[in-house]
Amino acid sequence: MKILLDGSWHVELEDGTTGQMDLPGTLDENGIGHRDVGANQWHPDAALGNAEEEIDKDAPIATRFTRRHTYEGKARISRRIKIPEYGMERLFVRVERARALRLFVDGAESCIFRQGTLSTPYIFELTGVTPGEHEFTFLSDNSYPGMPKTAICYSSAATDETQTNWNGILGECSMYTRPQNFIDSLRVYPRAVKKEEKNKADSYVIDVCVELAPGAKEILIDAKMVLQSETLAAGNLENTQKLTEIFGCAGENLMETGAEAQENQKTVEIWFRNLPLRENVKLWDEAEGNLYEMAAILDSGMAAEYGDDIVDECQIRFGIRSFGDNGSGRLALNGRTIFLRGEANCAEYPETGHPPMTIPEWKEMLLKYRSYGINCVRFHSHCEPEAAFAAADELGMLLQPELSHWDPKNAFGTEESYRYYRAELTAILKTYANHPSFVMLTLGNELQTQGEGRERMRELVRTAKRLDPTRLYADGSNAFYGEEGCDPENDFYTSQCCKDAVIRGTFSGMRGYLNENYPSADQTYDEAMTEIRKEYQKPVFSFEVGQFEVLPDFEELESFHGISDPVNLKLIRKRVEERGLLPVWKKYVEATGELSRLAYREEIEAAMRTRELSGISLLGLQDFPGQGTALVGMMNSHMESKPYLFARPERFREFFRESRIFVKLPRYTYEEGEYLTAEVEVANFGKESISGELVWTLGYRDCAVNTGSGKFLYGRADRQKNCPPGTYTSLGRLDIPLEVKGVSAAFMLTVSMGDCTSTYPVWVYKKTSPECPKNVYETRVFDEQTRAVLQNGGRVYLSPDADEESLPYSIKTQFTTDFWSVGTFADQEGGMGQLIDTEHPIFKEFPTDFHTDWQWWIMATKRAVILPHPMKMIITEMDSYAFLRPMAQLIEFRCLKGKVLLSTMELHKSQQYPEARALQAAIYTYLSGENFEPAEELTEEELSTLVRG
Repeated sequence: MKILLDGSWHVELEDGTTGQMDLPGTLDENGIGHRDVGANQWHPDAALGNAEEEIDKDAPIATRFTRRHTYEGKARISRRIKIPEYGMERLFVRVERARALRLFVDGAESCIFRQGTLSTPYIFELTGVTPGEHEFTFLSDNSYPGMPKTAICYSSAATDETQTNWNGILGECSMYTRPQNFIDSLRVYPRAVKKEEKNKADSYVIDVCVELAPGAKEILIDAKMVLQSETLAAGNLENTQKLTEIFGCAGENLMETGAEAQENQKTVEIWFRNLPLRENVKLWDEAEGNLYEMAAILDSGMAAEYGDDIVDECQIRFGIRSFGDNGSGRLALNGRTIFLRGEANCAEYPETGHPPMTIPEWKEMLLKYRSYGINCVRFHSHCEPEAAFAAADELGMLLQPELSHWDPKNAFGTEESYRYYRAELTAILKTYANHPSFVMLTLGNELQTQGEGRERMRELVRTAKRLDPTRLYADGSNAFYGEEGCDPENDFYTSQCCKDAVIRGTFSGMRGYLNENYPSADQTYDEAMTEIRKEYQKPVFSFEVGQFEVLPDFEELESFHGISDPVNLKLIRKRVEERGLLPVWKKYVEATGELSRLAYREEIEAAMRTRELSGISLLGLQDFPGQGTALVGMMNSHMESKPYLFARPERFREFFRESRIFVKLPRYTYEEGEYLTAEVEVANFGKESISGELVWTLGYRDCAVNTGSGKFLYGRADRQKNCPPGTYTSLGRLDIPLEVKGVSAAFMLTVSMGDCTSTYPVWVYKKTSPECPKNVYETRVFDEQTRAVLQNGGRVYLSPDADEESLPYSIKTQFTTDFWSVGTFADQEGGMGQLIDTEHPIFKEFPTDFHTDWQWWIMATKRAVILPHPMKMIITEMDSYAFLRPMAQLIEFRCLKGKVLLSTMELHKSQQYPEARALQAAIYTYLSGENFEPAEELTEEELSTLVRG
């Protein structure tokens, strides 16, 4: 018997508020609760800036989505339920997902049969309650009494920054019966067995645990356990001793196949060990959801007397795979070296405020991830429900759940914290044991602790390994921010760095090679990995890579129909409208998006070029609605691709895939007459070899669409090669002469082998030694001489040094867009990259796209002047939506009686770069010609505030 308890329930809050709510569901979804106020806003640690007392508790929430209803505390959820006759069976109530939860029947508290956690179900036993109508009351408490509340509410499991600290009951809520003796769980643990012969594929065996429920009032005298699965080489298996004997011989071997029993205070586990599998069994693999079924049957052994020998039966689905170290410190799936292409899911569900609970919903989500090239989803400081694992199993997607834990100060430092997280860890490992998609787990996000807490971290990792050795474990994702290095207890290491060895390209404060090193396509983390290998030999992959902000797409505002009110986005839109930017805003979004995509590509390829690095985990493909509003995604918070070319999944998947051809360009910019010389290499982490000729072409590029135009300068097919899976293969070197016949041009270098293709932008400029024209006055300062030239109607090229002294009203710019959000990391100045007026005459001799690209790196990393009012600019420096200041790197205007072109790019100090020479020459040509007729105007006083005299 099973009865779903869905429907309308009466709810009463601690303050006396009452109402009706539908289960499954939350108070938010049922419109019950209070006004969401500023006091509920997330704030960074004191070390990062904002303190809690600085938040205006009555102001609109500008840092995250606002909940239409919010409530923290106890909620009594009641309803009269009729219990049918259930004879000698046992009666249970199961709640798939809840917060801290208790159940009362007619005022009497029900026994906990299985203690739930934020990540696993609650099961209450009601055996002994008489049939008939009774008052059922769930006491749901999202203030987490007796639990580590602060660490939970920081985590993605309960933070209002994403999932929300909802209160209610989700998923299946049911009342059901079971026999007096029943199978509580059936868990299958596959293992690879190495073959002694070389080049022989591993064989696989499984260990099976059948867990019998405690509390039975009957004793089965002749019962036995039977396993059934088409995967078993020996057919059906049964243990050879009666269960009454098993209770007296815990830990002894019971049969040749390895069945044994272990008794503890609550349950009896019957183990079948080292069970061989049929040779034709298909392995579960990436993008191959090969699954099998197994049944455990509790046989009474009394068929002759009663005619029915089955007491209980439990059936599960499972997959056969191995996941671990390939023996050389790289991650391997089924013995095949892989490259982890990960993404952090931070539980952003703006319509419901809680995760989806059905397999179809999760399949839709995971397929969206896959469309961008993802093969592993990290559940950031939370663990998603059963449906997520089941969907990932079917699709062949790897998963990395975490405990509901984000404690940046004292992780596991209290007995309350240690007790809860130990229970959650054990529950996760048992509840989701049969899911082959579940391959890794960490104890939480960016945990920090000391003393006893540190030793407890190690003990929990050891506990996890002991409970389930078929998965990999680590004490945290970016634990200690990487400052303490790699703990040898961990099976893998994922962080932004290991002490001083950095393994990602961008950090807060705009640190990192993307903004500090002249661009190339040959950056690796080989040196960092050499340092890491001195103390740690296990798999390493990078953590939360990316975080490149994109300006908000306001079309998403039409998608909010649920529990969230995007007040923060509305405030930004209002500010944009007040600044007069709405007509051009989509171009701003597009320019920041293209730059973000370009930076993501470089981060990904640098990681993939690094031979000792096992992968990369992004943050992220989906906008993060909180922490200052961190809109870093190709997809919006609803997980819909943004309606722009930069966000198309196929464009991201061009470089985020299992195999890549790398042309290790030392630079992207050249002068005519030079040779493009670069090594070519294939990184193949697919399942099959890549074979064929290396084909390359160098064609003219249409900057407007960023693709080859079809007119080729050079091309060749040669070098037959075979690139086995799990390897790096050198394809030799390209030596391409670059001739443009006196016209600067943008090219696309395309290389391919088989179905693997890579493209690289290359700029080739005509030779030039730019000299300022005689009819133009070039100056670094706005001084009396400059004023005199302007007063006489002259032409001025104002090109000051790019420092704060010369440009007092300016910001330091960087190549990439903001890191995460200015609201979280206030130590960045806000620049969001360049928006370039490609129709301006200057760019007739300097081919460019409308957004920042590699040829602009040396110019983009200087300064941008903050204008006294909005003006039409040649190169706009877009600003963070936190400020929206009118800023320029190149602008023309009239002043006094003359004409001025102001550049903050310090080209006079960058003439060793061909792109700077080419741009300088183009500027000089424009300034001396008849097209130099600025429409904008600045007063002498306004200009004097921008540039020092």
